[in-house]
Amino acid sequence: MAKKLMVILPVLGLLATASLAQDRTNPLEKADPQVMQLLQLMDKNQNGKVSRDEFMSFMAAEFDRLDVNHDGQLDLKELKALRVTPKHTGGAGSK
Repeated sequence: MAKKLMVILPVLGLLATASLAQDRTNPLEKADPQVMQLLQLMDKNQNGKVSRDEFMSFMAAEFDRLDVNHDGQLDLKELKALRVTPKHTGGAGSK
């Protein structure tokens, strides 16, 4: 039994070390370039995350940018400038 523990303990140590090393990988390294660009635009404090305040500030600035006639509303012409393409996520109602 003692011999088995002498073999098992180092293996467990290696597994724990490998697990910790995996946790240290930067998820941003594999991010889509467009997502990275959006993160950089929104992340004002540059902590790698977008807070609610950062998101709302970004969206307010985008609304103001799109509202070219400054009437506080986006009309059809202004919305066409968005060029949004809906993505199907495989949820209910998608083909």
